[in-house]
Amino acid sequence: MLSIVVVSFNARTDLAACLTSLRDAPPAVRHEIIVVDNASTDGSADIARAVPGVTVIALAQNAGFAAANNAGIRAAHGDLLLLLNNDTIVPPGAIDRLVERLESVKDAAVAGPRLVDATGAVELSFGRMISPFNELRQKRLTRDWIERETQNEQFVDWVSGACLLVYRADAEKAGLLDERFFLYTEDVDFCHAIRQLGRKVLFTPVATITHLRGRSRASQPEASRAAYRRSHVAFYEKHHPVWAPMLKLYLRMKGEL
Repeated sequence: MLSIVVVSFNARTDLAACLTSLRDAPPAVRHEIIVVDNASTDGSADIARAVPGVTVIALAQNAGFAAANNAGIRAAHGDLLLLLNNDTIVPPGAIDRLVERLESVKDAAVAGPRLVDATGAVELSFGRMISPFNELRQKRLTRDWIERETQNEQFVDWVSGACLLVYRADAEKAGLLDERFFLYTEDVDFCHAIRQLGRKVLFTPVATITHLRGRSRASQPEASRAAYRRSHVAFYEKHHPVWAPMLKLYLRMKGEL
């Protein structure tokens, strides 16, 4: 069974569109849909409750993306988990193709699809482990490189949490998502924990999902930027403690910390 976990925060319109795409062309695989609402004030939870078959978990406060996903995972019944952003549109058959591919690739515990925006432009939804050198490298990637690489199935260090399929057993062995990351980098950290188990992370273009990107964050841009900086620092403190003081100094000099 597949459990689809959708975290929502003040993105009522996007959530409705996401759930509509799942309702109009549901996966053939047996599944459940769990919406975890992060104390939205725009009626998002009510929108989800109005969709037949959707389970809604309404949190009393905004617990952050990682914690909300963990709440959904703990309530889920499936042996497969799909973490899906509320600002995604799922085309017919995409989830089934993603599930089939994960189940057919030995040693893969996680699979992520090709992500495109509303215009069809491809998004860089995978990459190497975050480090000072890899961040510099990523900033230099060209659009042509991204277009080319996202046509190739490959094992990667991480795939985007906007649409991340994982075996429940592996997610639990990895300790679920690290809740110190309120927003951003939790997917990179989670995939790292999976790889530390000796398992692999797969990017596959056999499935394409539309990702409208950051609608929840757009409602509170300053808070989102601050959350990104905190998560960025927390990631370096956890994985690259030698570099963390330099990152903090850099951000303070820019007035961003």
